[in-house]
Amino acid sequence: MSRVLPAEGGLRRVIGDGDALPDGEVEGLGRDQLLALYRNLVLLRTYDERSVIYHRQGRIGTYAIFWNHEAMQAGSVSALEERDWIFPSYRESAIGLLRGMPASTVLSWWRGHPAGWWNPQDYGVASICVPIATHVPHAVGFAWGARLKGEDRVAIAYFGDGATSEGAFHEGATFAGVMKAPAILFCNNNQWAISTPVSAQTAAPTLADKAIGYGMPGVRVDGGDVLAVYEATREAVERARAGEGPTLIEAVSYRAAPHATADDPSIYIDEERVQEERENECVGRYERYLERAGVLSAAEAEEIRIDALAVMREGIASAEAEPPADVSLVFDHAYANPPPPLATDLDELRRILG
Repeated sequence: MSRVLPAEGGLRRVIGDGDALPDGEVEGLGRDQLLALYRNLVLLRTYDERSVIYHRQGRIGTYAIFWNHEAMQAGSVSALEERDWIFPSYRESAIGLLRGMPASTVLSWWRGHPAGWWNPQDYGVASICVPIATHVPHAVGFAWGARLKGEDRVAIAYFGDGATSEGAFHEGATFAGVMKAPAILFCNNNQWAISTPVSAQTAAPTLADKAIGYGMPGVRVDGGDVLAVYEATREAVERARAGEGPTLIEAVSYRAAPHATADDPSIYIDEERVQEERENECVGRYERYLERAGVLSAAEAEEIRIDALAVMREGIASAEAEPPADVSLVFDHAYANPPPPLATDLDELRRILG
């Protein structure tokens, strides 16, 4: 079971350091489940690293990097069941891969191609939310509606620390607490909202402390510890299914990469802290844990990395094989009754694009 480390603000951890801090374990996770978690971590890491290269080659536009956030995504999704729904923000753009979504679909989303849109019912993954926190009420409403219909579903909404300063977060959390919606509010606290530190956003000692104001428990977990994230989310899922209402999970990390490819963090980030985090990043940390436990060999790890690269190569080839989209799609669904000037605008756009 996970431990609470009082010296670190009650941060839950399972994975030790192989030395002074011994490893823990999570009840119910066997070898196959542990390896499945590793595969998901490597798949997400590979997607993120290849996407940054893809951007630098000019093949996609601005990209929101999630390097070292993979443990939060893989750990929490693994604690859900297929019937449960995921409401991602842009930092979780590739989370659909963990539900069987083709890599080409996510890549097409970043390319602005209509092939990048999917039917949420196919994967239980809602559309990626770019506006900050506006999907929190959506997730809570979905969870409450599912309960009203007698459906045994849980909804999880992912958002950054900056979202907890938005009105939409307050509205969603208030509604979830009052209605006891079967929802999980998962805060990825990497301590920076672009360049704004948490200390400039809230006077609360921790973001998890905010939960009491909404009538729900708040849990703090090491966001780089995939097993601690899994266990905390599993408990929140069990609580939601039992009709006990929502949980706020604060997964704490430190952003070890730029906010996005358009960001220069050198003017505000703590470079020494970044280096420390990069040396103990979540994929390598879990890999070493599995090696100490005798679950993962070097050959198996290499095979998993090769498989993930093959998925990305196929995804890139498939995304780039999509025919150019008709620009009329930008106009077709904007109005039920299009105003006359819209046709002129479309003609002008076609002329500009040649």
